[in-house]
Amino acid sequence: MAETRGGGGGGCCPPMDLMRSEPMQLVQVIVPMESAHLTVSYLGDLGLVQFKDLNSEKSPFQRTYAAQIKRCGEMARKIRFFKDQMSKAGVSPKLILDKDVDIDLDDVESKLGELEAELVEINANNDKLQRSYNELVEYKLVLEKAGEFFASAHRSATAQQSEIESQQVGEDVLETPLLQEEKSVDSTKQVKLGFLTGLVPREKSMVFERILFRATRGNIFIRQSVIEESVVDPNSGEKAEKNVFVVFYSGERAKSKILKICEAFGANRYPFSEELGRQAQMMTTVSGRLAELKTTISAGLDHRKILLETIGDKFEQWNLKVRKEKAIYHTLNMLSLDVTKKCLVGEGWSPLFAAPEIQEALQRAAVDSNSQVGSIFQVLRTKEMPPTFFRTNKFTTAFQEIVDAYGVAKYQEANPTVFTIVTFPFLFAVMFGDWGHGICLLLATMYLILREKTLSSQKLGDIMEMAFGGRYVILMMSLFSIYTGLIYNEFFSIPYPLFAPSAYECRDASCSEATTIGLIKTRDTYPFGVDPVWHGTRSELPFLNSLKMKMSILLGVAQMNLGIIMSFLNAKFFKSAVNVWFQFVPQMIFLNCLFGYLSVLIIIKWCTGSQADLYHVMIYMFLSPMDDLGENQLFPNQKTVQLTFLFLALVSVPWMLLPKPFILKKQHEARHQGQSYAQLDETDESLQVETNGGSHGHEEEFEFSEIFVHQLIHTIEFVLGAVSNTASYLRLWALSLAHSELSSVFYEKVLLMALGFNNIFILIVGLLVFIFATVGVLLVMETLSAFLHALRLHWVEYQNKFYEGDGYKFAPFTFTLVGNEDE
Repeated sequence: MAETRGGGGGGCCPPMDLMRSEPMQLVQVIVPMESAHLTVSYLGDLGLVQFKDLNSEKSPFQRTYAAQIKRCGEMARKIRFFKDQMSKAGVSPKLILDKDVDIDLDDVESKLGELEAELVEINANNDKLQRSYNELVEYKLVLEKAGEFFASAHRSATAQQSEIESQQVGEDVLETPLLQEEKSVDSTKQVKLGFLTGLVPREKSMVFERILFRATRGNIFIRQSVIEESVVDPNSGEKAEKNVFVVFYSGERAKSKILKICEAFGANRYPFSEELGRQAQMMTTVSGRLAELKTTISAGLDHRKILLETIGDKFEQWNLKVRKEKAIYHTLNMLSLDVTKKCLVGEGWSPLFAAPEIQEALQRAAVDSNSQVGSIFQVLRTKEMPPTFFRTNKFTTAFQEIVDAYGVAKYQEANPTVFTIVTFPFLFAVMFGDWGHGICLLLATMYLILREKTLSSQKLGDIMEMAFGGRYVILMMSLFSIYTGLIYNEFFSIPYPLFAPSAYECRDASCSEATTIGLIKTRDTYPFGVDPVWHGTRSELPFLNSLKMKMSILLGVAQMNLGIIMSFLNAKFFKSAVNVWFQFVPQMIFLNCLFGYLSVLIIIKWCTGSQADLYHVMIYMFLSPMDDLGENQLFPNQKTVQLTFLFLALVSVPWMLLPKPFILKKQHEARHQGQSYAQLDETDESLQVETNGGSHGHEEEFEFSEIFVHQLIHTIEFVLGAVSNTASYLRLWALSLAHSELSSVFYEKVLLMALGFNNIFILIVGLLVFIFATVGVLLVMETLSAFLHALRLHWVEYQNKFYEGDGYKFAPFTFTLVGNEDE
């Protein structure tokens, strides 16, 4: 199938064609050094050239523009630093870009350096002030809590002293001198105790106390006081719950042990005086310094915020400029230096239609850079496989991504997306058919579509991002679900006579519990979809089972035939007569003599109302082809037709297997004996034929055994796949039935049961359960399930008939997404 294209496309680009990849060509550009930067910049704006790396043998440090990339990397680091600082300060960068204003990279570099140095200095000063402030806050807490402890101890000691003195009054005078002498002796033996105060993290306080006790063998006295509010630790800068402690000890050895333990536990120590006057003076001093520091820190933060807002005004502009420059120099490093070192030579793939635009960009760059020599543009001939390029829009992109997830189409191979746009949502809807649920999906999708401009510029979650990206796929799925729901006549499992009254009426009052024998046809057949009278009868399930199972087989055989027809279109396009006669023809015969025949029998049975057993017909067509059909005969001479089809199906297997390898071997020998040498064509199709027209890519090294084994595997796969793939399409019936039954259970066992209680509370609860079950199970889980099954039917059952998918995407150098990329 030749590439067809309308000639009257508007604008710079011809009309989009999804059937085949855009014709590609390998181009070479020779650019003078003085205009190289501007040339690559203009080509990046154009976004239609995929450069090849001509310096792949060189390391990144050996390339021409390694120093410039390092410079851009340093600027990108500063910009990331600014972004992090703005994020912490809650400053948003200005989103409006002055795209017409061109800024110089040297100016950006110097400005970024100045701003970084200023911001680093402000941060360092602020950190020092904040650390001092946090230390003073802790010190103030120590003064308060330890002061309370010492004050209470002093009051307790005073009370004990007065009690002792009162007890001494009235004792014998003769004993007094002796007691006074003893007291004077005891006072000389008193030991002066030292003490340390500070704060320890609360979660470590018990361990801290235990370790101190063991290290000093119990020769300490410790008191702790809980601080109700969290305090900011001066060292880590994080909030922590702490306790104030006072440790009394005796001796320098004990003191040194305590200091080491405090250091190990991260306990901050602060000086403290026993004198009450000194304590009050220290408290006043600390409070004054805290007020001063608070004012200074506030002024510093205001200055920092003003600086960050200044950066935010130009942030996006600088960010885009640096990213563009880095991308340009990365691309320039892919170009090779001319021997004279005055020119750069680049090679790359571009679409055929882009040649005039590329040449115009080269000329414009030469003029704007005041180059005395223009750039040279020429097309190269090659046998290398070109990349695949489909021009998609916002509607077709998601469908193309579904196909590309399986594999990127080989260059000029027929693109499954053309039919997937319709078949994928339709097969989904066959499994999801309910026009009530379809309307719910449609409303959710319309919200995404109507707000797509707003949502496209926002950061969405992973699941929401996927749903937004596939909004047009979901739109088509919802529309087809409404269509199939109308055919099944199900609205949240409830049938409605939308198009006409039912064609049947009941014979008696117990009709709903009877089979269809209890119904009398009184009107014309229901015009569209399933007659609503079937719902609720005993024969509903057998009737819908039979209908949906046969419909699944018809749809499956139709789509597999479409896949084989696509293989014929590929063979015609690549001018491969071997694939037409020894692949397409026997495959069509085999599939349609068996399962195409089954599809015809289904349609005949529907039209005639016959009671023939199609299982029996198909099984005994193989086991006993000569037996009479008896009551299972659907049309005259059916036995002869079946024998003919069976014979053709058996003949088609060796037809697929044997001739093709021998014909390819003969063609290979003929080429290498000089019988098929011919001058290269001058048309653009020569590239297509050379790169894709080969049988299996074994033109240089032809191994007959490999070709034969490959053909054997392909034949076995197709023969067995014809059976298994047809059976696989029965998932359409199974999932459709499951969806319908689940919907019916939620309606009858939740909603109707809640209505039957005549209680407003139970009704509200039942309604909520019904809504959550419908949304959670039917609109989320069932949607995902049907989506995955439709995906499998396309990837395995449909695409394996023709789609190789061993190409690679066209990835041009473009600035379109540079601003959104993460480093």
